[in-house]
Amino acid sequence: MKRQKLRKLLLIISLLLFPVTLYYFSPALIINGALNGIINGSFIVFMLMFLLAIPFGRLFCGYLCPAGGLQECTFAVNDNYPKQGWKNRIKYVIWTVWIVIVIVCYILGDEITAVDFFFETEGGISVTNVQSYIIYYSIILLVFVPAVLFGKRVFCHYFCWMAPFMVLGTKLRRVLHLPGLHIKVKNQSACISCGKCDRECPMGVKVTAAVAEGHVRSMECIQCGACVDGCLKGVLGYSLAKENKPTQTK
Repeated sequence: MKRQKLRKLLLIISLLLFPVTLYYFSPALIINGALNGIINGSFIVFMLMFLLAIPFGRLFCGYLCPAGGLQECTFAVNDNYPKQGWKNRIKYVIWTVWIVIVIVCYILGDEITAVDFFFETEGGISVTNVQSYIIYYSIILLVFVPAVLFGKRVFCHYFCWMAPFMVLGTKLRRVLHLPGLHIKVKNQSACISCGKCDRECPMGVKVTAAVAEGHVRSMECIQCGACVDGCLKGVLGYSLAKENKPTQTK
């Protein structure tokens, strides 16, 4: 369980740094940059999320996301899982509308003249005045309140504008049959269907059912390894090899 303690520590550090990093995850700042012909920090960060997801999947969500860290702090208040299904698609609708707006702004805006990672930050720090504090606490409430009301990582499931970049990167890896980090079923026959992996997963992935099918391929998986570390029989593990869809043997 040392890995999970380290993971949670990294999430807490990321959350504490959120006043510094807020604008590098901003869906609004990239639009402002587009209108001014500037490739800014959030543009670069979002592209890195997509590119790094090809080899690493949604590892960022599990280990480094400040919004993930904030939501995991609410587990002591509400440890229920939000309902899955069509609501998980809301984030893709939000993302699609936003990306279309960004593209239109780059087309209609000024010619791209600069790359400025620290665009509209003061000394690279996001929260430096009253206005940015209002934005910061609005984002905190946007993530925190739904998690308290509806359960574990509900913002990740329904509203996150960053997750689709990593989902697309993971899908591209699978289409191209490239190797990449994923949760592998190492010893399917050892599974006793105790359900501990399901309870440990912060994203509510039905890991037991995935083990029965021989592979964990849910796009809601954030590669946090909670199911790996929680399994009493060593059924699961990390793998960097190509993902093969095994024949069901159980």
